[in-house]
Amino acid sequence: MTYRENFIRTITFNNPQWLHYDIHINPAMWAVYKGELEKIVLKYPAVFRGYTKGSVDYDNMSFSAETLDDNFVKDVWGCKWHYPLRYMDGVVVGHPLEDISRLDSFVPPHSPVAELNDEQWEHEIKNVQAAKDRGEIVSGGTEHGFLFLRHTYLRGFDNAMLDYADEDSHDNLRRIYDMIIGYNIKLVNYHIRRGSDYMEFAEDLGTQTGTIISPKTFRKWIKPAYAALMQPCKKAGMYIGLHSDGKTLDILEDQIEAGVDVVNPQDLCNGIDELARRIKGKACIRLDIDRQSVVPYGTPKDIDDLIHEEVEKLDSPKGGFMLLCGLYPPTPPRNVEALAKAIEKYSTMWLPRID
Repeated sequence: MTYRENFIRTITFNNPQWLHYDIHINPAMWAVYKGELEKIVLKYPAVFRGYTKGSVDYDNMSFSAETLDDNFVKDVWGCKWHYPLRYMDGVVVGHPLEDISRLDSFVPPHSPVAELNDEQWEHEIKNVQAAKDRGEIVSGGTEHGFLFLRHTYLRGFDNAMLDYADEDSHDNLRRIYDMIIGYNIKLVNYHIRRGSDYMEFAEDLGTQTGTIISPKTFRKWIKPAYAALMQPCKKAGMYIGLHSDGKTLDILEDQIEAGVDVVNPQDLCNGIDELARRIKGKACIRLDIDRQSVVPYGTPKDIDDLIHEEVEKLDSPKGGFMLLCGLYPPTPPRNVEALAKAIEKYSTMWLPRID
């Protein structure tokens, strides 16, 4: 079974051959642990797929959680970002529509999607098909913060929240949403035409304890906007993933109704048992493994117990379950190894998977 076939079988509950998992090592980990980390990565090639010795030039990398950078960048929308920590995401500190009176003259950016002529399209489509024939998944994705968060970046968080609450602001809110959807639909249409298998939409919708906006407001504004972008993909035969950090338990079923095939909840803030009760079997769960307590600060046994519980409660012989983990300092190398061991160990829990 190819990687592509196993991936699709996992999403469609069609008896995949192995548990799908992705482990992402933030560059800050390489900067801090260097060769000590590389030894572990090389020891578990099945977990850290494709890594070869010397792939990362960690000797010329540095990271400090105490030293902040004055690194400011404007994105294509005119939002000013501050990146205080090297290798980490930033925060928007300059909002081009903080004054809503600027909306009438605001011009959205030109989509970066390649504008291809007929000959180039023919070449692109052939390359996509060749990748599929090699057993690869051909995927596309939005920027992180493609819609709800983009609105907060443009307006500032407080203003954005007032836009939802104040009915007098709803006309402008609709204009902003239409503008953002118009920008993203070009990317959607590009991946439809090239024949991508999978489209990943990405932004954060939750806090540590609940959704940023109420489920009712989510259903009024965000859910139909998601559907406008996701349903064309679905009609073209693509599978849809949605990344969102935070506690999103109360809107996961709405995400599925909008078109999401692969939900990406974080484990502990949503609750493993609650995820099993609410959405197991309704969509593929790409579970984001804890990166706040157990993985960085727990013992190897804590990590083993967590992975065991998650696979046991959320996976099945039919599939519908994936694991995802991002590794950041101060996660020690011994915990990276414990995670790799646990994933190798429990990835075969439900074998044989094929009837």
